[in-house]
Amino acid sequence: MQNIPLQEKFVDRHIGPRENEITEMLQTIGVDSVEKLIYETVPDNILITKQPELEAPITEYELLKEMQRIASKNKLFKNFIGMGYYETITPSPIKRNILENPGWYTQYTPYQAEISQGRLEALLNFQTMVIDLTGMQIANASLLDEGTAAAEAMSMFYSLRKGEKKNSNIFLISDNVFPQTIDVIKTRAVHLGIELRIENEDNFELTEDVFGIFVQYPGMNGSISNYEELFKSAKEKNIFCIAAADILSLVLLKSPGELGADCVVGSTQRFGVPMGFGGPHAAYFATKEDYKRSIPGRIIGISVDSKGRRALRMALQTREQHIKREKATSNICTAQVLLAIMAGMYAVYHGPDGLKNIALRIHGLSKYLYENLKNLKLEIVNKSFFDTITIKLEKEKINEIKQIALESQINLYYSDQNTISINIGENVAKTEIDEVIKLFNDVLSEKEELDDSNTNGIPESLQRESQFLTNKVFTNYRSETELMRYIKYLEKKDLSLTTSMIPLGSCTMKLNAASELYALSSQGFGNIHPFVPLDQAAGYLEMIKKLENQLAEITGLPGVSLQPNSGAQGEYTGLLVIKAYHINRGESHRNIVLIPSSAHGTNPASAVLAGNKVV
Repeated sequence: MQNIPLQEKFVDRHIGPRENEITEMLQTIGVDSVEKLIYETVPDNILITKQPELEAPITEYELLKEMQRIASKNKLFKNFIGMGYYETITPSPIKRNILENPGWYTQYTPYQAEISQGRLEALLNFQTMVIDLTGMQIANASLLDEGTAAAEAMSMFYSLRKGEKKNSNIFLISDNVFPQTIDVIKTRAVHLGIELRIENEDNFELTEDVFGIFVQYPGMNGSISNYEELFKSAKEKNIFCIAAADILSLVLLKSPGELGADCVVGSTQRFGVPMGFGGPHAAYFATKEDYKRSIPGRIIGISVDSKGRRALRMALQTREQHIKREKATSNICTAQVLLAIMAGMYAVYHGPDGLKNIALRIHGLSKYLYENLKNLKLEIVNKSFFDTITIKLEKEKINEIKQIALESQINLYYSDQNTISINIGENVAKTEIDEVIKLFNDVLSEKEELDDSNTNGIPESLQRESQFLTNKVFTNYRSETELMRYIKYLEKKDLSLTTSMIPLGSCTMKLNAASELYALSSQGFGNIHPFVPLDQAAGYLEMIKKLENQLAEITGLPGVSLQPNSGAQGEYTGLLVIKAYHINRGESHRNIVLIPSSAHGTNPASAVLAGNKVV
């Protein structure tokens, strides 16, 4: 029997015209082949002389098998790590009708409001959710991640200094802030001339040269601090106050807005978006109306159409980089819209009561864990908590617990301060917490009875009393069928590749083939925490290394970073590499960047953020 190979070539299904159409076009313009057309139109001095050395292409079926192989190399342990990335449950109607639906992931940036009303409403829901939970007055339609949102908040307030604070350049950061957030802030600060001081917030010195403070709520170690007095003291000295807040904790905690924060940032990952080894996830950014013309990213506003009917559009665009260019305070444009829509729909689906039930369950299990660890006479670092308990132990005991935990396929968070943190996610079962308690029991040779408790965990002064998610959209779609119909209703208001072609060339327009996106729904990729031991992420590391090598071969450059979370962040990273190169050569004075007037608005904005002058 003749061996007929698989012919399901990717290029034939997704890219460009058919062979007969190519032949017809070549005949029309009088050229024999596509190769000859290239040689006649592309200047000789930029034509490659050697083809990139890449692996032979594979079929889509072979790709799916390869992705399954790679995913199987990742180890799915039970994660109690937390640190800004949490175990969560993606509701099936959201997964099937949004994440896996090209009617939601193939649209263009909503510059044309008349063909984007569905997405704009979904993003307005996201903004409303953020405003309600944070207690602020205005929110944007997402940012790239929590670290970026924190850096953007610092940059925004640095640009808003005035009067006696015009020359102040010190920014105070609590040492209870996530380290990855501090790292992003450090990168941004050094190129803007901002001096950072990282210390316990109890030691903050609110001097005249301080323009802003940044705290975590709840803190990295799980503790819940009342920042009302700190914020009040800062306000009296015209110092801006920023809080990074766990969005789910705000269901039970007094909002940062009620405590006096000027800006609240954070991640919405735990609202139904898988961890995915660190992303992508939609961050949020909420602040006061006073600062609305300095907010980074998109803002969706309510307007009217030509017939006076309610309509939505992107508002206050004059503050954005595509208009302000080098005078913009941010290079962010479209951010994590798909993930923001998922997080917003998570709130729509669960509503205020559902979110409260999830938060109360997590907090209840955390109280159960706290009481049983306390019975072991352990030194618990935080007496207040929402979902995280931190214990201080001798290094030897920590190593012993870590070894047994890994053997039991359990991940905890081990800091370099001789502490172990245990975070409770949405999908954690009581039996799994009992396993964690047993780890400590075995190592400490204690055999205490597991104890249900009435420990509070949240200080009475910080318990939320204000209402949230009162808009009817958060109570009308509680069944799967109702939510599905609402999602479809919005989807039909948008133009996507399911409706027509989109004749625009842009950084936003990528090929999102079904076989490429299949892996996004895979447990083997979705449920990997970014802080797991690297041997648990062998599949991810193989894929990342392979992609880096392929991009290096295609571009002809020796090094590749996959860290930037958007095109604008890639520009920013590249500009910082160039700057570091000049500094290394002793030519730090070379700080002028030539940018054509036709360039994308993020280009000049990124150059300024990197500390350059734009010409």
